Amino acid sequence: MFNFTALPPLSLYIHVPWCVKKCPYCDFNSHKAPETLAENDYIDALIRDLEQEIPTIWGRTIQTIFIGGGTPSLFSAEAYERLFSSLRALLPISHNAEITLEANPGTFEQQRFADYLSLGINRLSIGVQSFNDQSLTALGRIHDGQQAIKAVETAHKVGFDNFNLDLMFGLPQQTAKKAREDIETAIALAPSHLSYYQLTIEPNTLFHQQPPTLPDDDPIHDWQLDSQQRMAKAGYLQYEVSAYAKDKQQCQHNINYWQFGDYLGIGAGAHGKISDAAQQSITRLSKQKQPQAYIESAGSDNVILTNEVISTRDIGFEFMLNALRLTGGFPTPLFYQHAGLPISHIDKALQKAEQQGLITWDIHRICPTERGQRYLNSLIELFLPD
Repeated sequence: MFNFTALPPLSLYIHVPWCVKKCPYCDFNSHKAPETLAENDYIDALIRDLEQEIPTIWGRTIQTIFIGGGTPSLFSAEAYERLFSSLRALLPISHNAEITLEANPGTFEQQRFADYLSLGINRLSIGVQSFNDQSLTALGRIHDGQQAIKAVETAHKVGFDNFNLDLMFGLPQQTAKKAREDIETAIALAPSHLSYYQLTIEPNTLFHQQPPTLPDDDPIHDWQLDSQQRMAKAGYLQYEVSAYAKDKQQCQHNINYWQFGDYLGIGAGAHGKISDAAQQSITRLSKQKQPQAYIESAGSDNVILTNEVISTRDIGFEFMLNALRLTGGFPTPLFYQHAGLPISHIDKALQKAEQQGLITWDIHRICPTERGQRYLNSLIELFLPD
């Protein structure tokens, strides 16, 4: 039985499912945009979805908002103005809430950056992936390196002082020189945050069906270490497996995920996790994935695709799956606060992880060691229920 004395922070995730084209490595719920985007119908559906969810989070304040995709920057500022009017009417939103919108570097999207800022969107996450034209072509991206640079310059120019760049390494035909040039270009553009992660081949992607030739693991690891050193020297400190930030510029929305906070999910394929103090329960749910099915069912029970109540048996793994991604670990009391159970519930797994040199822990803090960070999957598996 859970025992929540207080509920964890609450975030809002909004999913926009369309892209100009589907990238061959992408396993997110994204779909090629039709010639005429059903922008108004989709905003109507999001509002109906939110209205239906409100009783589950009644009275709680939204601390962060993240609009992901897909390519949310395909939607006009007018569409988001209507959405945000409804959000503010229906929900208490913290006055200093971090509000992020994912954007692509295409010229069409860049023209909207200033309008997004004026609506209260105060953080961008720009999907650059690489600045090398050959790499971008191999990834199926529709922008080139110069457009990527221009997008970042535009973000600076219109007044975004907080934005992330997504950058990948271990790309088809990538060399040490190209990987180094990518990270140096990114640093020179002075974002507040960098998401730097290795390309992995995921199921249900074109790359899985037609695998590209990728560099060997050993040089990829060397490139990663070299890039981490370059980022650290430039003031980007690693705080999660693939996240690096300037001082006090960490992504608060993602930190809430990693610390097992709650999040409301609206939109096609969106996921949510909600703790209930009255029921002493934690529920995960997801919405219809296909955009048209979502639009038609939003506001009704049919919009729910999956609905699962997390058991106390699984809670240790569920919590650690997220929290151990943080390089600095987490305060030990956080487990009780956000998982609703005493730390003794996972005592055996903690002792085993410590014996294997994967974590350090005491009454104040639980933290993965350097070895634990490198063998993160093995560390997390120790918390699987017997």
